[in-house]
Amino acid sequence: MSQNGLETEPTELDHELRAERHVLEHARRCLAAMRRRAESLSSSSGGDWVSEEVLHWRIQQRIASLADDGSSGLFFGRIDYDDSAEPPDARFYLGRRHVVDDEGDPVVIDWRARLAHPFYRATPRNRFGVRLRRRFGYQRGALTSFQDEPLYLGEDDGTADRLLAAEIERPRIGPMRDIVATIQPEQDDLIRAPLSDTIVVQGGPGTGKTAVGLHRIAYLLYEHRERLERDAVLVVGPSAAYLAFIHDVLPGLGEVRVEQRSVADLAPGVRPLRSDPGEVAAVKADARMDEVVRRAVFRHVRWPAEALRLRWSSRVVDVPAAALRQEVAALLARGVRYHIGRAQLRQWLLDRCHRHLVSTDALSALDTARDVERAIGGSAELRRFLDRTWPLLSPARVVFKLLSDRSVLAAAADGVLDRAETERLARARPRGGFRRVSWSLEDAYLVDEATDVIEGTRTYGHVVADEAQDLSPMQLRAVGRRCRYGSATVLGDLAQGTSPWAAGGWEDAFPHLGKAQPRVEVLPRAFRVPRQVLDFANRLLPAIAPQVDPAASVRSVPGSLELRATSPERFTGEWLGALAEALAAEGSVGLIAADPRIPEIRAELERRRLDFRMVERFDLATPLSLVPASTVKGLEFDQVVLLEPADVVDGDPQGLRRLYIALTRAVSHLCVVHARPLPYLLATDTSAAGA
Repeated sequence: MSQNGLETEPTELDHELRAERHVLEHARRCLAAMRRRAESLSSSSGGDWVSEEVLHWRIQQRIASLADDGSSGLFFGRIDYDDSAEPPDARFYLGRRHVVDDEGDPVVIDWRARLAHPFYRATPRNRFGVRLRRRFGYQRGALTSFQDEPLYLGEDDGTADRLLAAEIERPRIGPMRDIVATIQPEQDDLIRAPLSDTIVVQGGPGTGKTAVGLHRIAYLLYEHRERLERDAVLVVGPSAAYLAFIHDVLPGLGEVRVEQRSVADLAPGVRPLRSDPGEVAAVKADARMDEVVRRAVFRHVRWPAEALRLRWSSRVVDVPAAALRQEVAALLARGVRYHIGRAQLRQWLLDRCHRHLVSTDALSALDTARDVERAIGGSAELRRFLDRTWPLLSPARVVFKLLSDRSVLAAAADGVLDRAETERLARARPRGGFRRVSWSLEDAYLVDEATDVIEGTRTYGHVVADEAQDLSPMQLRAVGRRCRYGSATVLGDLAQGTSPWAAGGWEDAFPHLGKAQPRVEVLPRAFRVPRQVLDFANRLLPAIAPQVDPAASVRSVPGSLELRATSPERFTGEWLGALAEALAAEGSVGLIAADPRIPEIRAELERRRLDFRMVERFDLATPLSLVPASTVKGLEFDQVVLLEPADVVDGDPQGLRRLYIALTRAVSHLCVVHARPLPYLLATDTSAAGA
C-alpha cells in the first residue's frame, strides 16, 4: 500500500487506515439515524386520505433511499482543499448519497453535489484548489485500503489510471454496478449536462455510455428533484436481459422511482408473441406508417347526412346537416387528436343548443348552461349521433382492421406505400377474429402510434434510450413522443447496429426522434474492455462500420485475449476446459454462442450438472450465464468464453456485427474456442494474439 506515492511505515499507515474506518463507522451510524428519523414519520397524518397516501408514499421512498446494504462503503473518495480554495483547507468525503449528523452537518457529500465536482475534474494542471484526492478500496463493505493522488506535485504520475484499472477489474457476479468512483472527465461532462439538452452519445464497447445514461438520470433527479418526480423518468432498453443487468444501478445511487422498460414492453396493452418476415417488418417499421395509421384512425369519422334534433324539455333544437359537416371539417383541419375531436364536437353541439335556447327565451331564470349540458349531453339522440359520426375507437382494433381488411389498408396506404408494400402488409383475418390475433413487435408500435393519434401518450421529464442505433423509425417516434415536452439521452454505437433498419448515421434518427438539434457527443476512450481484446474486435470495423472511429482502450492486460483452435471432434472438450478455467477465476462468466447452438450447449451443461442461469436471470449466487449471441448486446462479464465465431457470423444477416458485439463483452479475459476457421478479418497468429 502506498500513500502520496511513497512507501510508509506500517504504524503510520495503520493509523491512517484506522482513522478512515472510524469515519466510515460514524457515517454508517449517521445514516442509520437518518433512516430511523424517516421511519418515525410513517405514522404522521397528512390531513385527508389522499394527502395521507401521498405523504406515506413519499416517506416510504425516503426510507428506501436511505438503505445501507453494507456491501459497499458509504464513501469512495476524499478531497482535501488548500488555503486558496473556498472554503479553505476543507475536507470532504464523497459517496453515493448525502449523509448528515444529528446537527445537520455533512458527513458524506453526495457525488452529484457541486462540492464534489472537483473530485472528477481536478488535475495537476487545473486543481480547482484541491491539494489531495484520496480513493478508497473495499472488500464486502469493509474499508481495506486507500491511495492518494497528491495534485500539488504538479505532474501526473499515473496513479489515477492505476486506480481506475483496479476498480474496473474488481470482479463481480450479477448485475451492473455504478461507476461513481471512476467517472472520467468526458463522462462527467455528459452526466452533468443541463436537463434541457437532448444528447446523443456515440460510444464504442466499454466506453461507459450506458453508465453515463444511468448516472445522468441520477444527477438530473438530484438537480431537478421536484420537476422530475412529478414528470417521471423512463429508461428504455433493448431486452429484458439488459433491464436485469442494469436494475440495481439507480437504486444503489438512492434513486428508486425510475421506470424501466424493454423495447418489447414499451407499447402498453400489446404483448408481442411472434415475428414478422423481414420484408414485412421493414414496411411496418418505416416512418411512413405514421400517416397510414393516422388515416386508418380518422377514416372512422363519417360526414353527417341529416340534421340533428336535440330536445330540451318541450323545445327541439335543430342543427342543420350543413352546419354539422362544417364543424366536422373544421375539427379535422385543426389536426386534433381523435378523442379530443369527439369531445370538442360534443361540446360545440351543447354550446350551440344553449345559445339557441337563450336566444329564443326558452330558458327560465333558474336554468343554467350546466343544466342544459346535463340534460342534452346525456340524451340518446346525442350519443347515437356521436357514435355514428365520431365513434369511440380501440387502438388495437384499428390496427387489426388495418392489417386484416384489404380495402381499409388500400385506402389508408394510397399514395403513401406502393402496391408491393401494401400487399406485404395484408394478412388473412384470423379465425376467431380480433380475440385470436397474434401480435408482432412491429405491430405493437403501430398500436402505439394509433394510441397516440387517438388519445395521446404519457410524457416523461426525461427519457434514456440505450442501444438506440437499432431502433426503427417507428420505435424512435415512440421514444420521442414520450419526452415530447422533456429531454432525452440517446445511447448507442453505430457499429453495433444489428436490426434491418439500424442507423447508418445519427442524423438519420433525429427527424424520427422529434428533437431538432440534439447534441452528438463521442466517447473516444474505452475503460472496460482490455486493449488486446478491443484491438482484436476492431479489425471488423472497416467491414461493419467504416464511418466509425475505433475507440481506444486505456487498459493493457497481457493475456486477456486467448484464441483456441481445435478440431470438431475435440471441440466440446476444449470449450469445457476453457469454461472450467474461467470459472476458476473470480467474478462473472459469460458463455456466448450462436443462437442455434444454445440448446446443445445447455444440454451439455445440464448433463455435467454445472450450475448456470440463462442470461436474463443474473443470479447473484451463480457466476455462469449462458448467453445467445442475439441477446448479449449491452451486457458484460469478467470472463467470456465465446464459441465458434463462424457460427455467429453465419446465423444472421448482420453476423459480423453480432460477432463484434460478442467479442467485446469481457472486462478481464476473452477466450475464443473454434473448430472452424475464424472470419478472414480476424485470422491471426494465436501466440501473438495472447500477448
